[in-house]
Amino acid sequence: MSARHADARVARVVTMFESITLADVSHLGEFYAADARFKDPFNDVQGVPAIEKVFAHMFVALDAPRFVVRDIVVEGDQCFLTWDFLFRFKRFSRGEQVVHGGSHLRFDAQGRVVLHRDYWDAAEELYEKLPGVGAFMRFLKRRANS
Repeated sequence: MSARHADARVARVVTMFESITLADVSHLGEFYAADARFKDPFNDVQGVPAIEKVFAHMFVALDAPRFVVRDIVVEGDQCFLTWDFLFRFKRFSRGEQVVHGGSHLRFDAQGRVVLHRDYWDAAEELYEKLPGVGAFMRFLKRRANS
């Protein structure tokens, strides 16, 4: 068990998130309930096979994706994590990018995740980093703030 948190369910999931590789994606059924739901700004899927596709796509679309969990809050069968997602674009800038976000997790009686909802600002954290689109997004942000 990870020393990061005393709750074994949470420690297990945090360890998985921070060390996941493409080869690990096929083992997500060990962490997620069969009918688990995953939702983020781009996906809303249910079931382990669909969740595996989301994670597999992350490794296909990006270079060196990895999570660093920053904060952990647990209350009963729920958990909230804040994290940094680090990666490199395959087609654009080769520099490392960082997306700051959070995940709400709910566990079932067996300690598997039944709900995984990610919260992060796609406009600020992703679109502003893309060539062309980023300049337009920053322009819109300045206009909205003036």
